[in-house]
Amino acid sequence: MTTQQKPLYGILLILCAGSLLATHDGVSKHLTHLYPLVMVIWARYTVQSVVMFLLFFPKMRWAIVRTRRPLLQLLRALSLLSISVLFIGGLRYIPLGEATAVMFLAPLIVTVLSAVFLHEKITKGQWLAVSVGFLGVLLIVRPGGALFTPAILLPMSASFCFAVYQLITRRLASTDHAVTSNFLSGLFGALVLTMLLPGQYTLALPTIDWVFILVLGLLAMTAHMLLTVALKYSSAATLAPFTYMQIIFAGLIGYLVFGHVPDTLSLLGVLVISCSGLTVAYLQHHTATDEQ
Repeated sequence: MTTQQKPLYGILLILCAGSLLATHDGVSKHLTHLYPLVMVIWARYTVQSVVMFLLFFPKMRWAIVRTRRPLLQLLRALSLLSISVLFIGGLRYIPLGEATAVMFLAPLIVTVLSAVFLHEKITKGQWLAVSVGFLGVLLIVRPGGALFTPAILLPMSASFCFAVYQLITRRLASTDHAVTSNFLSGLFGALVLTMLLPGQYTLALPTIDWVFILVLGLLAMTAHMLLTVALKYSSAATLAPFTYMQIIFAGLIGYLVFGHVPDTLSLLGVLVISCSGLTVAYLQHHTATDEQ
């Protein structure tokens, strides 16, 4: 593969990851309407952990769980579990496309948290983009609108947890293997939810739903690994615009599978959030380039 082809390969991988994550969320939405939330999320983490162990343990052995920063790994795993519970729980009540758009507030929240806790320099343009992004949420969640309910707080809280997750992942990238981070997070989620599982599960599932449960874990694992590999071929700044395709994938699944059509103001809100996130990514890349 030539140097010119590598960025394109990274973009293709990020698009595949976005489509898989949107499909994962659609399957989750379907299953949570039929089965307890704890059971669905437990199945996702358990399948992911088992498959990752079978794939990577023969080569990595116990390095798969070896970490230099156990506390950060614990916080990362807790953040990811919180994202799953809040976001998938919210999908019971919120359309897939709009919930995904709200989740994409995370890059904007990362900007705020970076300024407050990491004391990173944030330009006026970045602050303006962040403010406009939050106005986009108000277009989706407006008084009198169908989504102006307490349930919208679930994906909004998930976006905050996702921002924390991204910051921690950024810190761990320099010390721990990506497989280790993903495996430990999945294992933590599986163990915690196993303790909550009694009384929250049923084995009387149709064959198709067993297939959905298996696919759920495979989709999550594959998507996160694709995200990791994509960054080896393209920079985060190059890939950032294409991550927002996940919102479009989610909207299509919401329309084709669940028959949901967003109204005009909601679509405008989605567009505003996407543009704000892309602006923040561009300004961050521009600032980093100037500092080099």
